[in-house]
Amino acid sequence: MSSNRVPVDYHVPSFPSLYDPVRARTSGNGEAYYLYYTSDIWRFTLYWTLILFGGVHLAAAACAVVMQWRNWRVVWPTPLVFGVMGGLEALLAGSVVGLVLGAVYEAGNFMMSTWIPLIWAGVNVLVLILSSFPTQGGL
Repeated sequence: MSSNRVPVDYHVPSFPSLYDPVRARTSGNGEAYYLYYTSDIWRFTLYWTLILFGGVHLAAAACAVVMQWRNWRVVWPTPLVFGVMGGLEALLAGSVVGLVLGAVYEAGNFMMSTWIPLIWAGVNVLVLILSSFPTQGGL
């Protein structure tokens, strides 16, 4: 699977491989890292989604535990349950978004900055948070 857009000496950057985009573009001192294949884009998006979803779910679990601390015998499994549920949600959301991103970028023959999977994982988390609030219909 080769393409004319992929450099000959291309190797997949190590995770997370974030770089300073201003310095990399203007002065050339910083090295920019790019992803070219769907499998790499999917993997980076999944990792970032797992990290961000885990952080949000564990923060929510910590709030629940603090609020119900008097019932510590009942509330102790809350972080475990929240962590497992967050991991499953992240696996699904990160996989879907990562595969769609990878397919679009590879079909368009584009290179993807390593910052894009982080941004899309952040979008996933914002969608998760916004979907947790009830929507009011009507006036």
